[in-house]
Amino acid sequence: MGYESEENYTYFEGKTTEGYIKPQNYERSKTKKYKSNMALRENMAYDPELDEYTCQAGKKLRVVYVGKRKSKSGFEAEVTYYGCENCQGCPYKKKCTRSKGNRTLQVSKKFIDQRTQSLERLTNKKGVLLRMNRSIQSEGAFRVIKQDYGFRQFLLRGNKKIFTETLLVAMGYNFNKLHNKIQQNRTGRQLF
Repeated sequence: MGYESEENYTYFEGKTTEGYIKPQNYERSKTKKYKSNMALRENMAYDPELDEYTCQAGKKLRVVYVGKRKSKSGFEAEVTYYGCENCQGCPYKKKCTRSKGNRTLQVSKKFIDQRTQSLERLTNKKGVLLRMNRSIQSEGAFRVIKQDYGFRQFLLRGNKKIFTETLLVAMGYNFNKLHNKIQQNRTGRQLF
């Protein structure tokens, strides 16, 4: 499991380990509002032979050009840029785009394929079990701090005070871990 990006999906392509990466829009994509949002690429009809999208007003979004996009980490992705033939006078324009001109769309075809494959893995029997298992587990240190220490909200206000409070809680957590290691004689050497 991890964060969804083309770079992360591509990392798993050459590996024997399967990537179970939850799409960023996974929960939202189940809602009625998401499914009826005409501005989303997922809700437009796509013709793979002509390589064009059709919006809900029946206008065609055709390929303008194919370019490269580089991430902060240096990963390069191929992106196809689509442009609508004509959005003038369209009754859905305000719902579809905020631009003054025609509707544009940037699509990484490889990313869409990778997302589809990942979604299939997540929704099969093994993926459902992995998601269920992950959802009932909280991150180790956060679980101890929230559940065992009962630290659920900050008592103070302001960035400096919250930073100090977080620092004190983290120090308490680390001291407690050290104390337990000393008690179980797992430190390798004694402090005194």
